[in-house]
Amino acid sequence: MSPSTSTITAPEPLLQVRNLETWYGPVVAIQGINLEVPAGVVSTVLGANGAGKTTLLNTIAGVIDPFKGEVLFDGQAIHGKDADEVCRRGLVLIPEGRQVYPFLSVDDNLAMGAFARRDRTAIGHDLQRVRSWFPRLAERAHQHAGLLSGGEQQMLAIGRAYMSAPRMLLLDEPSLGLSPLLTHEIFSIITRISSETGIAMLVVEQNASIALRNAQTGHVLELGRIVASDTCEALLAKPDVQQAYLGMGLDTGLSGQTRWKRRKTWR
Repeated sequence: MSPSTSTITAPEPLLQVRNLETWYGPVVAIQGINLEVPAGVVSTVLGANGAGKTTLLNTIAGVIDPFKGEVLFDGQAIHGKDADEVCRRGLVLIPEGRQVYPFLSVDDNLAMGAFARRDRTAIGHDLQRVRSWFPRLAERAHQHAGLLSGGEQQMLAIGRAYMSAPRMLLLDEPSLGLSPLLTHEIFSIITRISSETGIAMLVVEQNASIALRNAQTGHVLELGRIVASDTCEALLAKPDVQQAYLGMGLDTGLSGQTRWKRRKTWR
């Protein structure tokens, strides 16, 4: 068959967001959001505080109902579905601030992640895998989760989400409150989990530099709208991204204070 008559097409993305819009009362939080995440890919969403990043993840995960638009997961519409149903379908949110169960042990928190599963042999296998990724969780298996450090709680939140047997993870600010060393460790684990399991990920992150260097595709969110989407390599090369998120190409006045250039549009 000649190339002109070939019927080969690219596979459907695992997650598709189409013209998504979410309101808080009379206030529009996100509007006209369009993005895709293919299976097995780590994608990131960058944006300042108040840009709508958490609202976007919560809407995709079913925590918030959209005002309009569509969310498709594996070709099936999930917008308007309850959060527990979205989770059972394999799309799992790791919320901002970890939100572990502080008075339950580490192992009990991990068991909570598998609450909807009945495959005990597979659950045991996944638990061992989590312990291999996070040896500190194995060491603290019977310790209350509330007594863990911030980095250990983030590891526990990721492990708990993995115990639900996800096909895709939504991670909201995994580096929040963590030291630079722990931030690099967490993103190294995120990359390892994706490469070893093929789980797709959509990561919301303010640390643009580390996010863009550990993902394949990226989206820039400003005031509730996607203003740029591309491969992470291409985004890293964009002057607008360098200036707004990486601290490069800045003007410095005589006082030594940074003066940010304001752009009305993105290239």
